Amino acid sequence: MKKQVIAIFDVGKTNKKLFLFDERYKIVFERSARFTETEDEDGDPCENLESLRLSVFDSLHEVFRRPEFDVRAINFAAYGASLVYVDENGKPLAPLYNYLKPYPEQLQRHFYETYGGEEKVAYSTASPVLGSLNSGMQLYRIKYEKPALYERIRYALHLPQYLSFLVSGRMYSDMTSIGCHTQLWDFSKNDYHEWVRSEELDEKLAPIVAGDDIFPASFPGNGYGVGVGLHDSSAALIPYLVSFHEPFVLISTGTWCISLNPFNHTPLTKAELEADCLCYMHYQGTPVKASRLFAGYEHEQQVKRIAEYFGQPTSRYRNMAYNPRIVAKLRKETAGPVPIGSKVSAFAQRNLSDYGSYEEAYHRLMMDLIDLQVISTGLAIKGSDVKRIFVDGGFSKNAIFMNLLANAFPEMEVFAASMAQATAVGAALAIHSAWNTQPLPNDLIELRFYAHSNET
Repeated sequence: MKKQVIAIFDVGKTNKKLFLFDERYKIVFERSARFTETEDEDGDPCENLESLRLSVFDSLHEVFRRPEFDVRAINFAAYGASLVYVDENGKPLAPLYNYLKPYPEQLQRHFYETYGGEEKVAYSTASPVLGSLNSGMQLYRIKYEKPALYERIRYALHLPQYLSFLVSGRMYSDMTSIGCHTQLWDFSKNDYHEWVRSEELDEKLAPIVAGDDIFPASFPGNGYGVGVGLHDSSAALIPYLVSFHEPFVLISTGTWCISLNPFNHTPLTKAELEADCLCYMHYQGTPVKASRLFAGYEHEQQVKRIAEYFGQPTSRYRNMAYNPRIVAKLRKETAGPVPIGSKVSAFAQRNLSDYGSYEEAYHRLMMDLIDLQVISTGLAIKGSDVKRIFVDGGFSKNAIFMNLLANAFPEMEVFAASMAQATAVGAALAIHSAWNTQPLPNDLIELRFYAHSNET
């Protein structure tokens, strides 16, 4: 008897993966691919869109050839802030421009002067001013810098929805992409911002559908549905919302440490926006307050500095135990540099000769990063009745980070959360009812509790 499965494409900047999950959300097949980036017309690096398109079809052909699987549904999760400009037939008209592509200062200045200033636009759209990372600004740039291209565009599709179109043949927008630091969506009016309609950009944006909608496939196969696709950060939150109903904050750790609070409904303030807070969008259309910290990147850079100074491998920290005696000793040494704003820790200014060992220096680094993490996560918690913190990703496996975090939030229950492929599972759960007759599993996420302790 064939095993009923859902196929999920999880498209990151580096790795592109296809997973098949069974009805208990266990991985039964996996395929990954990496593509060499190409360049846009300015010589800036960008995604190889044609390789990505071919990979989707090649992967599906391989899956459909396997007699042991009955694919009941397909969905997509992909990184945000990336638009594919297509004609009426869905053919791409331009490169998939990189969201890190420098934004022209003069055009950006003109935009904010026209629409009331950076603070006003950022506040109403819950989007810090991020240049090309505000994907609405990418489309605005096309309109003014490449008017001939702009005229040919039928729709600007966010990457998850373009991938969905490849299989469904239907062009739609979804709220998790539209509502994620794009500067397109007015959170107070629950509609496109007035600038979008004033510039008539809404005519270039496909109709919005619900994140759990399903469409028939145009791709050869039998009786399966296709989801509209989700922004990856929003997808990764879904398994937690399905599994836990008491208010919580999820700290998703990687290069960025993003504190996501779906239970905080207070409007973003000017100070919060300046501190790198924003709103993501739940797949069912409600805002998710979030704060960002570049802690994973800083950790990576400073670990290299520590390892070089002490003549140790950079990987040594991975199995290092939490040492409360070292922490207590370092706490007494109160003099020293302070964090650079709320975005760079004090450790970058510290002299490594002040520490007697790799272990001591590494504990100091983690203490400095936790000082910033407390500020960042506190912004997401403020104004909500949260009593639990879940940490997933790289730092969830770091005993020093987890113990310091538990001690920094003594009034909270702090857990390291572990689950395989949260983003892909989230994209599957979003359309659970369309393909799966089994109840939602209650063992999706493994938790490890970290108790508050006195550092002695």
